[in-house]
Amino acid sequence: MSKHQGGCLCGGIRYETDGPPDRVVFCHCRFCQRATGTAYLVETMFPRTRFRLTKGQPAQYALSSTGSGKQVVINFCATCGTKLYLDLERVPNDVGLYSGTYDNPDWFERTAANSKHIFLDFAQRGTLIHAGMNAFHEHINTREGSPTTPIVFDQPHEVRR
Repeated sequence: MSKHQGGCLCGGIRYETDGPPDRVVFCHCRFCQRATGTAYLVETMFPRTRFRLTKGQPAQYALSSTGSGKQVVINFCATCGTKLYLDLERVPNDVGLYSGTYDNPDWFERTAANSKHIFLDFAQRGTLIHAGMNAFHEHINTREGSPTTPIVFDQPHEVRR
């Protein structure tokens, strides 16, 4: 398997992942917009067995997600403030990496087969949604755990309000 490294701005915390992510999530929820300071989070999802810290220990901030009602734990560098990964009660065996923290944030594929857009109802005006990729008004499941129906655009779709 190929290994990919990343870390925080000051270098105090480093991590490594093995192989490709199980999935790539483009999350447009307000939490992710605030947490990243951008229009959405590009989150690579890995099983905990293929993620490891190689240097340092992150600080944590826990909160309840308004979307799912489940706990979200942000793991970040207490020195420089870089958010590195999420622990999600909804998927306890996975970690969700802030993909911009990789040393090479462009190494992984973003295809219709491995990616999806979630919380499209909160996407910022002008955001482009990839053609052929599953997109969801909110999460892929309801709070009760039932699957929701994806939207798939035939061509790139621009969010308009």
